[in-house]
Order: sequence, then C-alpha cells, then structure tokens
Amino acid sequence: MSQADTSTIQTLSTEASQLRQELLLRDQLVQQLSQELFRLVKGNTNFMPQRSETEADLSQLQALREQLQAVEEQVTFYQEQITTRDAEIYQLRQTVQELSDRSRMLEQVVQELPQIYRRKFEERMSPVREKVATLQRENRQLQAELQSVSYRLALKTRTTSHSGIDLPNFSRPVSDQPNISTPQNA
Repeated sequence: MSQADTSTIQTLSTEASQLRQELLLRDQLVQQLSQELFRLVKGNTNFMPQRSETEADLSQLQALREQLQAVEEQVTFYQEQITTRDAEIYQLRQTVQELSDRSRMLEQVVQELPQIYRRKFEERMSPVREKVATLQRENRQLQAELQSVSYRLALKTRTTSHSGIDLPNFSRPVSDQPNISTPQNA
C-alpha cells in the first residue's frame, strides 16, 4: 500500500468523522429545539395562535419552516456523503487487502525461485551428465581396444618378416583425460 493511499484513507476517515460529529450536533440541536417548542406549546395555552394571526407571525413561521427544511436537506446531504465515504473506505480496504495478499504471494514466489531454478537446472543437467559418462566409458573402451590392436599389430610385425611396410605407432596419451590420441608416424 502506498503512502498516498494511506493518507487518502486517513483523510477520508477524518472527514467522515467530522461529518458524523456535525450531524450529531445538528441532531442534538433539532432535538433541543423540538423539546423547547413542545414545552412552550404544552405549557402555554395562550401560545395557540389566534384566528387572527398577524402577518409577522406567518412570515416567522414560514422562515422557521424554511430553516427546518434547509437543516433537513443538510442532514440528508451529510448522510449521503457519509454513506458514499463509507463505501469508498470499504472499497479501499478491500483493495489494500487484495494488494497485501498479492504482495505476500509474490514475496513467497521470489523466495522460492532459486530453489526452482536449481531443481530445473538439475533436471536438465542429469541427461547431459549421463551422456558425458557414457561418452567417457566409450572413449576408455575405444582407447583400450586401440591399445590392444596396436599391441597385437606390434607383435605381429615383430614375428613376421619385415615386408617393408611401416605401420603407425599408437602411443598412449600422457594425461589421464579420456582423449583419443592422434597417431604418430615412426
């Protein structure tokens, strides 16, 4: 979660809290006003308007009705804003949870990658190692056969009369590496 998302969530949460406080304050004021009006009306029978209400009373009553309507509209507006902000906060929390889950999954995958690569490398190297071992065995076998043939040929050359044909002399390689030596002419 980025710092911008965190600050946005905190800002929205603060605004929602302030709106709730304002709404509670307005609800308390409306409650107090209605209680005061009820007390005045109930306790004062003279408060009941006379049939011949003055125009000033009617305009005051109309102004109070307009104020009450305005307060009700403000309360409705703030309630809608609180509902909208709550939905946004819920959505942001869901997004944060999804991103946190994804981040944990990616961290786990990153931690497992070296093991996966080693295993795949070993799987690919196994046939190569087997092929190298087979080639080395074949090479040793061919060198042994070559030495045997060269030894038999040398013996045959010594025992038979020299017919004037020079055969190549196959010498054994100096190093222990399984290489095929090149023939050298005598």
